[in-house]
Amino acid sequence: MDAPAYIRHASSLKHDTGSHPERGARLLAIERELEARGWCGFRQLEAPPAAVELIEAVHDRAHVERIAALAARGGGAIDADTVVSPGSYEAALHAAGGAARLVDLLMEGAVPTGIAALRPPGHHATARVAMGFCLFNNVAIAARRALDAHGAGRVLVLDWDVHHGNGTNDLFHETAEVLYVSIHESPLYPGTGPASDTGAGAGEGYTVNLPVPAGSGDELWCALVERLVAPIALAYRPALVLVSAGFDAHADDPLASCRVTEAGYAEMTGALRRLCAALDAPLGFVLEGGYELGALARSVAAVLEVAAAPEPPPVAERASHPQVAALAAHHERHWPALAATAGG
Repeated sequence: MDAPAYIRHASSLKHDTGSHPERGARLLAIERELEARGWCGFRQLEAPPAAVELIEAVHDRAHVERIAALAARGGGAIDADTVVSPGSYEAALHAAGGAARLVDLLMEGAVPTGIAALRPPGHHATARVAMGFCLFNNVAIAARRALDAHGAGRVLVLDWDVHHGNGTNDLFHETAEVLYVSIHESPLYPGTGPASDTGAGAGEGYTVNLPVPAGSGDELWCALVERLVAPIALAYRPALVLVSAGFDAHADDPLASCRVTEAGYAEMTGALRRLCAALDAPLGFVLEGGYELGALARSVAAVLEVAAAPEPPPVAERASHPQVAALAAHHERHWPALAATAGG
């Protein structure tokens, strides 16, 4: 098995957003930090462009054609937050293709773990609408790739970006093939993701929203991964675990008010390492948000160091948290494994 994969592409810098929080400097900062740390043992690989058919497994053809046409015309604003430049379509193809390649490598056993570190991000993009800095939903495309090309059967997507991934939520809302779990600050953009949204139809119970209040930090976020996400995942038994890895819950991030630290991201990664070992399932990360350059770079490096370590760190001892118990009680009807946590 090769070294862990860091999947990148120069086209990510061609997505020119101007004076905007989601900018190319984000990736440059990450790569400077990783280079200073010897890339944390990760091998750099090029992201291929996604075939249009791969994107259309998640998005309507008209949506893909709109993004391509807008870029070809020289770009423009889709909404107040979401910008397309002449290079954005190419960048978006490689962002989606890189996430899919990560899945191929993981499912084929070619790498032990990896990250698709590309832009634009994706988790707000719905089947028909680009929004929230996102054009194509990279993690959803990756999950679909695992299901369709590798027969994964079940995929867990954990979204720890501070903003709710409304696009991913909606794309898998009515299926049990993808268990979507989101920890996010609420209220906050885009205003979706209440705990009461648990999916619909055949997907009832397979959407697990875990909203947290402003000011929440390592204590709550890490406990949610250890005491809610892990028991649910052990009951679900996914063949693959993907993280919609945003780093804007960091205490220094300007776009939200949570207080997670690099140590918190490392601890959550450790919990996922132990979970994936129990599941015998690979673990991959798809970059989403994170807008304070230093905090973003240090947090990504902290995650990758734990992801690539020979062994995951031991479980951190944390006191019970009332919000963990409350959210466990809310989701216990779909996931009886949460009964002990719901009881405090």
